[in-house]
Amino acid sequence: MHVFNPLKNSLDLGPLSFQFYAIAIMTGILTALWLAYREVKKLRENPDDLSDGFTWGLVYGILGARMYYVLYEWQSYASDPIRAFYIWEGGLAIHGTILAVSVFLYFYTKKRNLNIFHYIEVLVPGFILAQAIGRWGNFFNQEAHGGMIDGATLDIKRSFLESTLHLPKFIVDQMYLWGPDGLSYYHPTFFYEFAWNMTGFIVMFFILRRIRKYWIGDALSFYLVWYSFGRFFIEGMRTDSLYVWNTDIRMAQLISVVLIIVGLAWFAFRRYKKIYAVSYKEYVYETIQETVQETPKDIKEVGDSNEQV
Repeated sequence: MHVFNPLKNSLDLGPLSFQFYAIAIMTGILTALWLAYREVKKLRENPDDLSDGFTWGLVYGILGARMYYVLYEWQSYASDPIRAFYIWEGGLAIHGTILAVSVFLYFYTKKRNLNIFHYIEVLVPGFILAQAIGRWGNFFNQEAHGGMIDGATLDIKRSFLESTLHLPKFIVDQMYLWGPDGLSYYHPTFFYEFAWNMTGFIVMFFILRRIRKYWIGDALSFYLVWYSFGRFFIEGMRTDSLYVWNTDIRMAQLISVVLIIVGLAWFAFRRYKKIYAVSYKEYVYETIQETVQETPKDIKEVGDSNEQV
């Protein structure tokens, strides 16, 4: 019953080998792009601007994620620096992506004279969805997991995953791995973050946008608070955290606290200063409904004019 038999972490097609970590990341990126194209039309922006910006934003995002991780784990790469480019082995820090993409988006929209609030609303839902999908890459690599599950026996530990969390067998089996405390069952923190991010996406995309007081661009504040709140607690369970130099402070937890403060402060500041106070519901949904309602009237008027001729 307790057999160490990890899933393959690559898809082999003849001489080609594709790492599932890379496949998960690319699936998340393509899903985010598909969603962004749907949103850019709703917000009446030019899809060509999205295409150009997404391509460069993707490059900067990956570079930011990798550089952030490598800088804090340089001791692991100092003897073989070329490995810093092996992103398929894992080691992408999302906080590096957030920083790099945020800076790029600001200057890109400024240079092209685009509405940054619209593009925040276009990109953020897909961003958190891509994060959720990308976490499955950690699953195949048996990384980014939590500490060993409490329990006197392996049966008790496995029961926590099967009976308490109700996880499917393939996840339970993959969580039986070699970790810091030896061969045992470990917390699937990748799955905790996947579930948290998916819930955040659903709340943002299907609930908040139906509320009149939700403004275009509020996705940024919601994302910073929602993601960071969950990441703070999940990070505390992980065994592979990056630390603030020689302290016991986990870097991701520190940054999560900072981002929560930034998200709440920006939300309050926007409300106080009334910065682009445009309701998403009124701008998107109600305008579409008005257009649909007016169409039959326009058709009728054309028909009446034809009769008069």
